[in-house]
Amino acid sequence: MALDKVGPNDKRLEHKFATVKGHRWHYISCAVPSGIPQKGTVVLVHGFPDLWLAWRYQVPLLLSLGFQCIILECMGYGQTGAPDDLSLYGFKAHADAIAGIAKAEGVNRIVLGGHDWGGAVVYRVAQWQPELVSHVFSVATPYQPVHDKYLSNEVVAKLLPNFGYQQQFGSADGKIEAVVKGKEITKKFLRGMYGGRLSSRRTLMEPETGVNLQAIQEDDIGPSPFFSEEELDYYTSQYCVSNPETPMKGPCNWYRTRKVNFDDEKNLPAAQKNGVSQPVLFIQALQDNVLIPKMSEGMEETCPKLTRGEVKASHWALWHASGEVNDLVKKWFEAVVLSGKSKL
Repeated sequence: MALDKVGPNDKRLEHKFATVKGHRWHYISCAVPSGIPQKGTVVLVHGFPDLWLAWRYQVPLLLSLGFQCIILECMGYGQTGAPDDLSLYGFKAHADAIAGIAKAEGVNRIVLGGHDWGGAVVYRVAQWQPELVSHVFSVATPYQPVHDKYLSNEVVAKLLPNFGYQQQFGSADGKIEAVVKGKEITKKFLRGMYGGRLSSRRTLMEPETGVNLQAIQEDDIGPSPFFSEEELDYYTSQYCVSNPETPMKGPCNWYRTRKVNFDDEKNLPAAQKNGVSQPVLFIQALQDNVLIPKMSEGMEETCPKLTRGEVKASHWALWHASGEVNDLVKKWFEAVVLSGKSKL
């Protein structure tokens, strides 16, 4: 049986805005249905190149468990906007934004869920806001320690060749932005990033080298196995809201934040620098060729209350294996979040 999912115009959703430190953030609020006791609030954070709709299959599950859902639209995306100030794209800025939204919603404790860049965000938010965050779950993204030495994209690519693409995405001359312009090319880019194949049957992006920019302009790209054309149309329209000519500038700014995050994290309280003390669920996508399984080795040292799960899925596990992801999330919520255990 097909899973329930929310859509862009779903009546269960309410679009809201909160101003935090002078910037307006867009988020979605979903109330627990009448007849179900509210047991808490979950804040969900998407990744690249994504939107709040990344969580369309997980929201109905969380609502059924009695959790209000707040879905952040991250900096650089959709109606949150894409300013030039790189500090607004850092983990600390998102920690402040989530705390501000929680305050606006009258919430003093939250469970945090993230995927891709959103997964990296939620670990750091738990470190910046330990009194606010009770539990953390991340799909595909393992915890990465706070570094005491600055590592550029170039250095990271030498250590992790599967992160080589970040040099292209974060290039100073905007290699991605220079090509992905306007709605037609943006939709082709998104279709390819979400699994649409080139006419040669090759993928649009290789982890070591990045996106085949020539193919975006000259090749046909087949349908995404995860998105309908209507959903891709919505994504495309939202990417072009704040900067229709260069819609990828905001999202690509995330790959220019290593120095921002490094400088911010010098000020993390000493008690929070060594890891995440809250209960954590990490779901490994076994077929992810970017966030490869080896990267999560040793997470138990930095996340002592860790529960592991895994799904046979690509990086886009939220949709590629939505049922399996939901089963793991449901089991963890029932056994850990609701029952007070530290891990399964």
